[in-house]
Order: sequence, then structure tokens, then C-alpha cells
Amino acid sequence: MTTFVDRVELHVAAGNGGHGCASVHREKFKPLGGPDGGNGGRGGDVVLVVEQSVTTLLDYHHSPHRKATNGKPGEGGNRSGKDGSDLVLPVPDGTVVLDRAGNVLADLVGQGTTYVAAQGGRGGLGNAALASARRKAPGFALLGEPGDLGEIVLELKTVADVALVGFPSAGKSSLISVMSAAKPKIADYPFTTLVPNLGVVTAGSTVYTVADVPGLIPGASQGKGLGLEFLRHVERCSVLVHVLDTATLESDRDPLSDLDMIEEELKQYGGLNRRPRVVVLNKVDIPDGKELAEMVRPDLEARGFRVFEVSAVAHTGLRELSFALAEVIAKARAAKPDQEATRVVIRPKAVDDSGFTVTYDEAEEVYRVRGEKPERWVHQTDFNNDEAVGYLADRLSRLGVEEALMKAGARAGDGVAIGPEENAVVFDWEPTMLAGAEMLGRRGEDHRLEAPRPAASRRRDREAERDEAQREYDGFKPF
Repeated sequence: MTTFVDRVELHVAAGNGGHGCASVHREKFKPLGGPDGGNGGRGGDVVLVVEQSVTTLLDYHHSPHRKATNGKPGEGGNRSGKDGSDLVLPVPDGTVVLDRAGNVLADLVGQGTTYVAAQGGRGGLGNAALASARRKAPGFALLGEPGDLGEIVLELKTVADVALVGFPSAGKSSLISVMSAAKPKIADYPFTTLVPNLGVVTAGSTVYTVADVPGLIPGASQGKGLGLEFLRHVERCSVLVHVLDTATLESDRDPLSDLDMIEEELKQYGGLNRRPRVVVLNKVDIPDGKELAEMVRPDLEARGFRVFEVSAVAHTGLRELSFALAEVIAKARAAKPDQEATRVVIRPKAVDDSGFTVTYDEAEEVYRVRGEKPERWVHQTDFNNDEAVGYLADRLSRLGVEEALMKAGARAGDGVAIGPEENAVVFDWEPTMLAGAEMLGRRGEDHRLEAPRPAASRRRDREAERDEAQREYDGFKPF
């Protein structure tokens, strides 16, 4: 059974916003007291939070679909709906968040660091919030906005100070078991270590962590063996320790060739060979191993490496090694900030960004409008309510969508689609709907909410409307 998972695909769904309420206040002797529909509640977010007690992504491997709760709809009496609860997902320290294309969205380092993986939908406004001096009695409310849906990839990169790298059976697991309290599986066959093991080492006043990475073989950076899957755990380490087997029974191997191969794999993976590196010649308790270590040590030191001869079995040379690593780590920590900041990728909009684009889709023969605001407004519109559709037309006109359609060459009767291809709202464009008033009249105005006006004033208004209608009729008479 899998006990360690360091890469998962997670399907996240934020909560939908609650619908706004269209309601009119009523009470005895006051049957029409004005709009009092409340707003809908906000949908819950999906939030990733770094938790030190979590060390694997196993839970998300078994349950990759996660959804936050929806917001509640608004009610009459100016009662707003309840917000949906955020869904908090704990992740290990060092988790990297990517999209399906492999682009880094966030790099989460440090206890309590958070990242909103999916934003909850906004609640729709009730008709009380939509009322204004021109629109005293809206007969509609806005629908709640759908929450974000998406697929993200979580990758765990172990946060450790030291990484032990080397061939399988070089003695890395034995070394970490005697330097720390870690108890990894130890055996005399290749690939005993199948998952990274972490151990804590204390050397004087310095405390640091050591990671035992599964053994590398030639071609590991291209996917052979287990190397490619776990080389990412080496990326955050301050120091790399080459553990070389001086008592190998394979005739085609020796410490120098092993070192050259591992260095090449670190280089091919992405420049890991430029990290501070220390060489450990292991198994010097064996006579042949001790002899070979003394033979190759001058060559290794000539290359600029600090070399330590150790025996995990006999506990030889471990104290010198642990204090030497502590010295290197202390220097690396002094060169870094006290707390590595979380890296979140921000892609700002251009200063001349209008918020939407208009393009002509030749295959569908429609003008396609894409943009955050137009698409959100479409989701919030109840298309069964003519007044709500007119309100959408007003908003699009004020944003400049109608003008942009004209510049793009759209004519009356052309198809216009707002939204992505798979979920667009399509309609026949009528350029006369500059503000929606031509089709729907004076929306949201109810004379019952207004104080009575003198009969003479009402008569003058009726005469003015009649004269205006006559002028329009005269203007369209055929010659």
C-alpha cells in the first residue's frame, strides 16, 4: 500500500454565490413599502495551508475531488444569505502548486502559509441593493456567481538542509540512521529506499535536517530508476553529500566513476551540481574499503571537495562530518533571509486593458466577447426576466462592448457570444439597444412608490408624450 505520495492532481471547486432576492416590503396600510430583497451569500474558497504535521499528499491521492460549500440565497426583509464555509486543505511544507500546463502558481514554504486555489463566487445583489434614484423598484435580482473550478497539481519538494545522494546500497540509509533518530528500512539490495527519509541532527548549537533520497543510477534525470521522481526533493537543500561506496562488489564501479555519474545527473536535472557539496567515503570499516578510500582521497581533494572517511557500522568519522555540515549550513542560513517568503506568481493587467476583447469566430460565424466582467455579468443575469436582461444591456453598454462590436464590424442581426466556447450565451445583436430603454421603457420605476402629483402636471406629461409619439410617427411617414 502507498504510504508516501509527493505528487497529485487535485480537482478543486469553490462554492457558488447565493442568489439575490427580489422582494417588496409589505405591511398593514402600506402594501408597497419599497424593495427589501437581501443579497446572496458568498461561496466558500478552497484554501491550501502549510501544516508542519502533514508530511505527505496521500490524502489527496485517495480523494482528489474537493469542493467548498455554496452561499445561501438572500431573503425578504433585507436579510442577506449566509456565506459559504471555506474549505481549508492542509499541505506539507515545501508544496509547489502548478497548473495543468506546468506553470508555477505558488511555492508554499513556512508554517501557516496560505494560497487560495479556487475563489468562491460572489453573492448576487438583491433588489434593495439595486434600487437607485432612477430605478426605485427593481423587479429583479442578480444571480449568484459560480465558484471557480479547476485542476491543479501539487508537488512536494522536501524542505531539508542536507541531501544524501549516491548509488543504491551506498549506505545512505545507514548513515542517516546513525546520525539522527530516523529509522529507515535498511537492506543489502538495491532500491531499499523507496521514499525520502528525514532525520534531525544536532551538532553543537546547530540543528539541521538531513534527507535520504532514493538511490540514483545513470539516466536518473531522464526517468530511469527512481531518481527523476525524487530529484525534486534535492532542490531546496543547502548542502549535497555524495555518499560513495568504497567496498562495492561490482567490478565496473569505483568511487571516482560513481561521483562523476552522480554529478552528471545533478547537472542534467537543472544545475544542482553548483550547490555546496561534500564527499563521504563510506564503509571504511572494511579493510579493502579503507585502502580504496586512502587511494582516491587525494584525487577528490584535488577537485576541491571536502572529504570524510566514515563508517556507519563502526560509527567512525561521524562527529567530524556532522560538525562540518553544521558549519556549511550556518553559512548558508546567514546568507538567506530569516524566513523564505512564499512565492506567488502575479500577472498584472496592462494599463490600457479595457477588461474585455471582441473577436470574430469564422467557424461559428459569431462575434465572441471575452472578459472577466462581461462573463460574470452574464452568469448573474436571469434571462427569464426582461428587466434583468435590460439591466445587463445597460452594463455592457457602459463598459463599451457595444462600441467595440461596431468597430469590429458587427451589424444588426449578427450573432454575438459572450463567454467561452463551451459555455457561451449567444444572441442576435441589435445596435438600437444602446441602453436597453428602447425595448423595455423606464425600467424599475413604479408610480405607486412616488408621491401623488397634481392633475395638471400629469396632464402636461401625457400631452408631451403624445406630441413626441406624433413627431416620431411623422418622421417615419413614407414619401
